[in-house]
Amino acid sequence: MSNYDWSRFVTRISINAPFEKLYGCWATREGMEYWFLRLSEYKKPGGNVRAGNEPVQPGDTYTWRWHGWSDETTEYGSILDCNGKDHFKFSFGKAGDCTVTLKNELGQNIVELVQSDIPTTDEGMHYWHLGCKTGWTFYLANLKSLLEGGIDLRNKDEKLQNVINS
Repeated sequence: MSNYDWSRFVTRISINAPFEKLYGCWATREGMEYWFLRLSEYKKPGGNVRAGNEPVQPGDTYTWRWHGWSDETTEYGSILDCNGKDHFKFSFGKAGDCTVTLKNELGQNIVELVQSDIPTTDEGMHYWHLGCKTGWTFYLANLKSLLEGGIDLRNKDEKLQNVINS
């Protein structure tokens, strides 16, 4: 596996939902809390918190917390780029940057996530390449599950540990 690129990965899923809905699931507090987080706070560059359904803009910062994890597990980052329709890029702490692209392929809407600039240290390969890819795979499946069937797959009990999403 010496040719394997530990600095990035790609994960993709088809979801039967319009781009507008898919984009809102990434670019608003309400959207992120619907399928991914228990807390998603977006702030404008001046420090004002965006309303729940107000789309983020480049330069905004975020505070994220997950179900199944205590408040000590908090991610801070920034929105690096977004276009309001099919492109959303954010910093992801020490784990690099994530770029979400919405595409239509063969008549199906695809959500593609690329995590790049992952450190190629032992810690980076283990926690951020393998760990994040596992996490994103689960959460993208949860997004599909919620949008197509209404079933939330997340563990919301902080006491229940060593399951796929906590």
